[in-house]
Amino acid sequence: MHEYIRELHYIVAIGNIPSILENGILCYELTSNMAHTSVALEEVQERRAKKRIPGGQLLHRYVNLYLNARNPMLFRLMKNVSEDLCILRIDKGVIEHLGVVLTDRNASSDYVTFYTLSESVGKLDVDRIYARYWKHDDQIEEWEHKSIICAEVLVPHSVTAKHIIGAYVTSEHSRESLLRAGFDREILINPDMFFNMQIQTKER
Repeated sequence: MHEYIRELHYIVAIGNIPSILENGILCYELTSNMAHTSVALEEVQERRAKKRIPGGQLLHRYVNLYLNARNPMLFRLMKNVSEDLCILRIDKGVIEHLGVVLTDRNASSDYVTFYTLSESVGKLDVDRIYARYWKHDDQIEEWEHKSIICAEVLVPHSVTAKHIIGAYVTSEHSRESLLRAGFDREILINPDMFFNMQIQTKER
């Protein structure tokens, strides 16, 4: 089932790693009163705050993992915070946990469909989700693809740290920051995941 899924992704500020290693990845609602660095886009979170999954809970009560973090959300973040980010690699086995929901596009979209694991078989546009780019000559097609490439796996409340199998970073500087934060899993320097946007690190 879903053989194409090798891992799941979570985009996060490296400064949050010590807390994540101790408490796991927590949903938006659980982190709202905790000191942390948010990479969430405010206008997106306003939409998500009002949305409830049919037969389930409010979106903010789920951890949102991406099938493919190389998406428009990350592209926007890279313009400002670049080396302060990492992409956590999550064991795909979490999709089999009780209450997990899969989406066929960004969960805040008006056109999203929510699925259980069994319901989602054959329903996700794999080619578009794992495409390298979402640009199209047709503007409507581009908007559609931008939403589809942000397909999510929604995990109720939290993802324990034991399910984190590694991380991607954009540079050696980011790797060193992640190590200083106490990260003890495999770290892969993969500029392509971050759209090759490497920033020259000043001497410190």
